[in-house]
Amino acid sequence: MNLQLHDTATRTTAPFTPVREGAVSLYVCGPTTQGAPHLGHLRTFLAFDVLVRWLERSGLAVTHVRNVTDIDDKILAKSAEAGAEWWAWSLRFEREFQDVLDRLGNRRPTYEPRATGHVPEMIELMELLIERGHAYADGNGSVYFDVASHPTYGSLTRQSLEDMQDAGEQMEPGKRDRRDFALWKAAKPTEPATASWDTPFGRGRPGWHLECSAMSRKYLGETFDIHAGGLDLRFPHHENEQAQSHAAGYGFARTWMHAGVLTVDGLKMGKSLDNFVTAADALGAHPTPAVRLALVSGHYRATVEYNATAMREAEVVWERFTATARRAAERLGAEHPLTRAGAAEAGLAEVGLPEAFTAAMDDDLTVPEALAVIHRELSALNTALSTPGGDAEQVAQGLGRLRAMLDVLGLDPLGETWTDAGTVGNSDHEALDALVRTQLAARATARAAKDWARADEIRDALTAAGIRVEDGPDGARWSLDKQN
Repeated sequence: MNLQLHDTATRTTAPFTPVREGAVSLYVCGPTTQGAPHLGHLRTFLAFDVLVRWLERSGLAVTHVRNVTDIDDKILAKSAEAGAEWWAWSLRFEREFQDVLDRLGNRRPTYEPRATGHVPEMIELMELLIERGHAYADGNGSVYFDVASHPTYGSLTRQSLEDMQDAGEQMEPGKRDRRDFALWKAAKPTEPATASWDTPFGRGRPGWHLECSAMSRKYLGETFDIHAGGLDLRFPHHENEQAQSHAAGYGFARTWMHAGVLTVDGLKMGKSLDNFVTAADALGAHPTPAVRLALVSGHYRATVEYNATAMREAEVVWERFTATARRAAERLGAEHPLTRAGAAEAGLAEVGLPEAFTAAMDDDLTVPEALAVIHRELSALNTALSTPGGDAEQVAQGLGRLRAMLDVLGLDPLGETWTDAGTVGNSDHEALDALVRTQLAARATARAAKDWARADEIRDALTAAGIRVEDGPDGARWSLDKQN
């Protein structure tokens, strides 16, 4: 394996060697279920879905853990404002996250643990930290991590304790140092009784950072391969996770990976800027596969820009992928393995990938270069399809490579997720296909009778309706013109 990954902690790109040969342990910080998923969430989870797919394509068994923070201050506040039980509010948005990611073709993680389901593990970790002199209970139900007790605190983000000192910040009662962070928060009389648990330190609920250290240890062990998440989580969340885990004596994550930010029309997305885009907004305005393509097309560490131009380009590219794959499938016939929807059924794992594609993905998942290879293969396949009586084996090899490469990005046009996916639904597409084929048959009859005026009239009418017609050796084909 020649995979190289960039480690945020060391700021270097180095060969990836798993803790256990042939297997990869991956922890991705998942959603805090306070509200509906937005494009920033999708950008992060799609990036690491590509990572999982490439690791598996490379022959590694991946154990992928993505947590759900199902209780925190904002969940309690927003559920109270809405007059809903906090746990019902959280479950509502957890399901919405799952539904959206399913629509986008994200593979489900191996384990998706909730914070509230791991209180015993958190208590055990707090007791260990107190015993080792790195945490303290305030006597009123809260437990804090003592950052000054851990000499490498700040190493992930390369900050010193002095850099973090803010003399103007009011210190919470019970803290010894304003830079200390909560492992456990004491129950408040204004919060529901169901939102707290009994512990040796008093009744309360988890601090945000504690849950990830407790759950990653349970599911992946004290030392695991990769910890991933959005760039905005580096500090304080990931810094605090690393500190408490190292203080407990765990090796914790060997490699840190962070997905870059998403901007909308050149600005970082934010409600105050009136450019906040929810997942529902994006999926309601654009074909689902085009949204996925737009969000995974850049390098995972780079900033991804979402705007009308970027989405129009993604829709055009997706239509090209789909049109070519369908043409090739029709040429090969329904009995050919490569025309089957499932990746396994189509034998995509056995298809050899172009060396340039493999090199791009092994180089810290350089998707833009991988897409350049895909476009070259797409062009070659179109050339083979345009040759009258073209070599079926050449078409099969081209389709196999195209599908296998796009499957790595979660965008196989003939895959089960995206079959007939696009601007219209499956039944709508079938109905439109029947109507357009009737017009194409009439145009073919006119052309055979050398009635060029009538043939042009039919084509012009279809073009005006946003339907592109392409003539080829196998007859005319149609597709939706995304540029209109």
